Amino acid sequence: MDSAGRKIIHVDMDAFYASVEQRDDPRLRGIPLAVGGSRQRGVVAAASYEARRFGVRSAMASVTAARLCPGLVFVPPRFEVYRAISAQIRAIFAAYTPLVEPLSLDEAYLDVTSAQPGAPFATQVARDIRAAIFRTTGLTASAGISYNKFLAKLASDHRKPDGQFTIPPAMGPDFVEPLPVGRFHGVGPATEARMKALGIHTGGDLRRCTEAFLTQHFGKAGAHFHRIARGIDERPVLADRPRKSAGSERTFQRDLDAWDDVEAAVTALADDVWTWRQRAGMAGRTVTLKVRYADFEQITRSRTLPHPVASRSELEAVAAGLLAGVLPLRKPVRLLGVAMSGFETAGDRDGPQMMFTF
Repeated sequence: MDSAGRKIIHVDMDAFYASVEQRDDPRLRGIPLAVGGSRQRGVVAAASYEARRFGVRSAMASVTAARLCPGLVFVPPRFEVYRAISAQIRAIFAAYTPLVEPLSLDEAYLDVTSAQPGAPFATQVARDIRAAIFRTTGLTASAGISYNKFLAKLASDHRKPDGQFTIPPAMGPDFVEPLPVGRFHGVGPATEARMKALGIHTGGDLRRCTEAFLTQHFGKAGAHFHRIARGIDERPVLADRPRKSAGSERTFQRDLDAWDDVEAAVTALADDVWTWRQRAGMAGRTVTLKVRYADFEQITRSRTLPHPVASRSELEAVAAGLLAGVLPLRKPVRLLGVAMSGFETAGDRDGPQMMFTF
């Protein structure tokens, strides 16, 4: 790796939410576990490895997960706990490099090209980080090491859980060739289906396509696909990316059809968002309401103020005003969400506005 220039590590916690719950409650260890949802309603936020063996995955409808795994145990998420552990993990990252790009609470890219002299090799840095995470949190992490972000993320999946894998420059293109395109970060289900319709099933198939062909069918993303099929990814690790939104949402055990219940739920969600805003020290101008009806139709309504939201009561009033705009209720409500965006820090009252949509 030393001769390749950049040294990028992708660290990914193993079944993070589920592993935290199993760590904190010994009764949950070794059993199929889903965080979030219930047997009747909602969506799985995370699944333990025991549940994954039955095909249970995050973002899966809870009823589907329960059907796949009759013995599945559902537990409610504890996001405050997950955020606190994530802060511990990021403090560990910061001890090795200032170039950390968090992707979520449980994964991040690290650029260790200029790592501390005591740990010159990226593979050893990854080992040290994983060991420090385990000592501090009792949780395991997997890591991928390579010369770019695309390959590092692929590598972190290669030896999960509690493992790591290195893809050096000489291995990069050959490693990509046999992989299904659905494994590539940035290729979602819709893009994967379009690729397969064009006869593109693997990295090797993708490599045989010209950039012009890929651009014709996938627009600007075509050039990116052309590069990654050859193991090329020049994206830098972007430290301290500004957060664009913060929100709270809830899927209800029963559909809400009474206006008082819907109004109370929106007030509670706005309260959650304000609690986060106080802790984070961020001030947002834009408030967004999300409503998902019982038939899964979804609408959003937003309002951008001329100033950052100044108080809890103002946030609740704006959210209530957005809710009034969807009156009368056309059908029962399955999910509600409130989000704040267009952030400014306390010392950046004249900064650019960042818009956010669900």
